Parts: sequence; structure tokens; C-alpha cells
Amino acid sequence: MTNTIQPRGGLLITLCTFNESENLPKLIPEIHAVATDAHVLVIDDNSPDGTGQIADELSAADPRIHVLHREGKLGLGTATIAGFRYAVKHGYDLVINMDADFSHHPRHIPELRKGAEAVEVAIGSRYVPGGGVVGWNLKRHFMSRSINVYARLFLGLPNRDNSGSYRCYRVAELAKLDFDQVRSRGYSFQEEILYMCCRIGCRFSELPITFEDRRFGTSKINSKESLMALWIIFRLGIDRVFRRRVTLA
Repeated sequence: MTNTIQPRGGLLITLCTFNESENLPKLIPEIHAVATDAHVLVIDDNSPDGTGQIADELSAADPRIHVLHREGKLGLGTATIAGFRYAVKHGYDLVINMDADFSHHPRHIPELRKGAEAVEVAIGSRYVPGGGVVGWNLKRHFMSRSINVYARLFLGLPNRDNSGSYRCYRVAELAKLDFDQVRSRGYSFQEEILYMCCRIGCRFSELPITFEDRRFGTSKINSKESLMALWIIFRLGIDRVFRRRVTLA
């Protein structure tokens, strides 16, 4: 279910969920502890563990919580776009996207929100002074660092952390983007949306966060998703070189 709201400005926080039944009811109170006025939108991909039902129960008890139910696991990119479309439609000023598994701690929300006062996109960054990662093995560190170098090389992005999803966007800038042109369905969406924002002149800032490995559940990242992300970024790089959308055989 989705509570009926009127355009009102303010902050929307989006949580894309798939099997987060253990995390969600603990996370939302911590979000509201640091942002009492924020609305929270849960975008659930028909989680078999009942996450969607839990979200509906939370929504029924709190008018700040809203839920979008999707028919299945359609990809992180499309879920995030659904959240962006919702933010535009309902007239919010800012939207923060964050993971629903506590890897993005709510304590960073006030800094991200304040950061968006000076730029169009404030990025919660693991790779600027003061940022960091807790709980990763060497392989995950290498993969993350490598994809960020790859994105800077192919897409010309200036940021150190282009693959993290903990960000605050000005909704007025998102309204200028054509989401139908997005190629990504999975994790490469994080780089692609920054590339799109860069092309319309958005300014970025990076604010330090500590990324913590999830509290409950299992990671959704796999080798197939990683390879697809590399391919999508490569295709976007070709678009950038030719300054148009290029179709590859």
C-alpha cells in the first residue's frame, strides 16, 4: 500500500529492498531518529521473506512511510529509478538513496542533506579522507577500487567513489533526466546516473562515510552482475566518445 500525499517539498529517503525483513523494521526508526521530518519510501521487489508485508505494516502505523510493490526482482537500477520518479511526482526537494541493510548508517544522513545545499549531488564517499569500509575482504576492496578507476577512465567522472549508492540528490535536477534512456538494470546504475547528472551540469561533493557490511541477510552482488556493470560502463564510454547513443551489435 502507499499513503496518499500531496506535494510538499522536504526530504524523501528511498530503500530498495529484496529479502530485508530483519533489517527494515530496525533501520527505519534509526532513520527517523536523525531525520524526523523525512518520508521513507520502501521499494520492494516481491521479497519472498515478507519484507513487503512488513513495510505495509510500518506504513499503516506511520504516515511518513510509503511503499511501492513491484512484481519481482527487476534490478536495483530500475528500483532506484522508481524511487526517483516518485520523488519527482510528489514534489520533494531532496531524495537520499541508501541501502536497506545498515551498510549505509543513518548517522550520515544529516551531513548528506546539508551537503546538498551547495551542490546538486552529495555523495557519501568511502574513498575521501575520513571515509572507510568495515568488514570487507581483500577481494571486495580490489573489486570496488577497480570499478571506480574504470568509471573515471571511461565516463570522465571526477569523484573517487562513483559506485556507492549512498547519495543525496536535488529532485529538480533529477526531473531533467530522461530515465527511459538508462541502460543499467543492476549495479552499474550508480555510475550511469552520475554520468547523466554530469552531462546536465550537476556539481558533486564527496562527504566521508564509513561503509559497514550488512547486519543480516546475504549480499546480492555476484559475478554476473559485476561483469554486466563493466559492459554497461564500457558502452557508456563509447557513447561519450561519439557524443551520442551508440548501438553495438
